[in-house]
Amino acid sequence: MVRLLLTVKARTARTATDVTDALRFLALRTRHEPGCLECAVTGTADAIRYVEEWASEAEMRQRVRSDKFTTLLSVIEAADEPQLRFEFIGGVRGLDYVEEVRLGPGASPGGR
Repeated sequence: MVRLLLTVKARTARTATDVTDALRFLALRTRHEPGCLECAVTGTADAIRYVEEWASEAEMRQRVRSDKFTTLLSVIEAADEPQLRFEFIGGVRGLDYVEEVRLGPGASPGGR
């Protein structure tokens, strides 16, 4: 199993509402993807937590490569103090995992 965990701090109640709504919308679609075991949004007015659990790393990689993941990246870029983690049995990774999966080894970020 592989887990994606996003934690976002919200500076205002409006930001918390906007981010929570966007993540809930994404969660509804993600739950129906093959290999998705769980997708949930929880939180308070100060911090929002978004979790995806996938059956395998291959399915997580497919998710990260998808156009739908680009929408999640947009939420991350617009959020206050986002913290993204990918939890594997052998360790934890961050945005470097997204870059590796989406761009591949040796690719330059400006090349795509």
